[in-house]
Amino acid sequence: MLMNQRCPKGRLAALGLAGGVWLVSLVFGLSGAFGHEGHDHGDAEKTAVVSSAYPRIAARSELYEVVGILKDGRLFVFIDDAATNEPVSDAALQVTIGDSAPIEALSQENGVYTAPIPNGTPSGSVEVIFSINASRGNDLLVNSFIPRAEARPAEQKHAPGWLLSNRAAIAASVLAALGFGGLFAYWKRRGRFMAASMSAVLAGALVILASVMFGEGRTNATQPNPPDVPALSDAPRRLQDGTVFAAKPTQRLLEVRTAAAEPQTIRPAVTLIGRVMADPNRSSIVQSIYGGRVVPGDDGIPRIGQTVRKGDLLIRIEPHLPIADRTTILEKVGEIEQLMAITDNKLRRLRPLAERGAVPQGQVNDLESELEGLRARRETVRNSRTGFEELRASTDGIITAAKVAPGQVIQPQDVLFQIADPSSLWVEALAYDEIGLKQPEAATAMAPNGQQIALSFVGTSRALRQHASVVQFAIPEPPAGLNIGQPLNVMVQTGAPVSGLVVPRNAVVRSGNGENIVWLHTEPERFEPRPVRVVQVDAARVIVAAGINEGEHVVVRGTDLINQIR
Repeated sequence: MLMNQRCPKGRLAALGLAGGVWLVSLVFGLSGAFGHEGHDHGDAEKTAVVSSAYPRIAARSELYEVVGILKDGRLFVFIDDAATNEPVSDAALQVTIGDSAPIEALSQENGVYTAPIPNGTPSGSVEVIFSINASRGNDLLVNSFIPRAEARPAEQKHAPGWLLSNRAAIAASVLAALGFGGLFAYWKRRGRFMAASMSAVLAGALVILASVMFGEGRTNATQPNPPDVPALSDAPRRLQDGTVFAAKPTQRLLEVRTAAAEPQTIRPAVTLIGRVMADPNRSSIVQSIYGGRVVPGDDGIPRIGQTVRKGDLLIRIEPHLPIADRTTILEKVGEIEQLMAITDNKLRRLRPLAERGAVPQGQVNDLESELEGLRARRETVRNSRTGFEELRASTDGIITAAKVAPGQVIQPQDVLFQIADPSSLWVEALAYDEIGLKQPEAATAMAPNGQQIALSFVGTSRALRQHASVVQFAIPEPPAGLNIGQPLNVMVQTGAPVSGLVVPRNAVVRSGNGENIVWLHTEPERFEPRPVRVVQVDAARVIVAAGINEGEHVVVRGTDLINQIR
């Protein structure tokens, strides 16, 4: 009754129409609220393609570790040594799957064996027994696995929303709120207070609804999309806990090898920076005493790398003679030739007289001796500073440096050739730390190809060079490819002995944050990084003072490759 008095029928119909619009807007808002998450939003979101790994079984003992991979109805079995991770290719393998009879596995290359899966194998968990007979020993390994087919996770289907998106519902609510706001002003001006109150309430409700939906849309927009399900495959990858999964085929490809950490007591090493030098007793330089012009020999000028023997002629030097000296020599030669002519005339006169006995024969003999002496003096004066200077090799070896060219004018004491014996090399290092004058416990260096070089201590200088002591070492057996002047890191063992776990130097690598780590072989196909503190021992080994325990299997080959897996 009161409503009819305050609001005529026409106005009441208009108000009902506005209420209907509000209800439709409410439905739109609910549809947007229900359809914003877990439903399709068009082609912008794609489902990740996920592939399953092949069913596998792993077992490990003190002698062997076994990994079986089910593929195409056959079980591929990888047998490795448990301590070194080397493939075992001389084993006789029998595989017993469930209640079936033992199956002789066929041997393939690189320690891989294949066995067919018998018919009737249940799809649930099945016990598998591996019987291994090999030179390392006989062993029996047991484990179970599920010989299922590849499983793919169900793809998430997104159902479309009811009518409109969340954005459209917000727009409709705002428009309806504006409409009810206009009605509120209209009814209030006409004095229809009941209708104006209803319009105000409906407008406020729509404003609140639009605000709620806008805030929810902003929250959903800021939420990150859920990560894609990682693909299950045999590809090597870094897992979420930081460990690395590397399937057995990948380990065979990378030639991953391991070793058990063993405790030892050994002296730590001091690292010195050194360079390769020639043995002073087996090397030489070639210089000219007078200088002059270079004249090549019959075989030309020797080249670098050429092998020479002691006494071999290398080059000849034509000495430079000043004009004044040349004039003096010519005058002296002329004077001697004049005396030779006088002596020869006397000899020709006395010979006939001596034959007739008029003069003694001794005078003739004296003149002949005087003439021979004058001839010798003439040759000596002619060759004085005018003959070639021959430069010969002083030691056996190869020519490491040649600084001459045909026709080159050189000065006295210029170094023309350097000769060294590649089988006798030394290492000279600078020691900034006090290592003492006594012979160290041991000294080693690392060759460019990673080979360890044993060094023999020669001596330490008491004179400083660049504020450091000079220490020299001999190389008893120089490796091929070692060049004179090449820098080397020299490890000198000195100081008090230290106890720790000794591992190869290649087993220690740098992590992403720069710390030293080793990779432990915790499972047949899983590797775990472990931070360690190391102390230098020599060119091939380090002491792990902290970080790993005795007996743990450390990767000693392929460490860099495993460290790069992401």
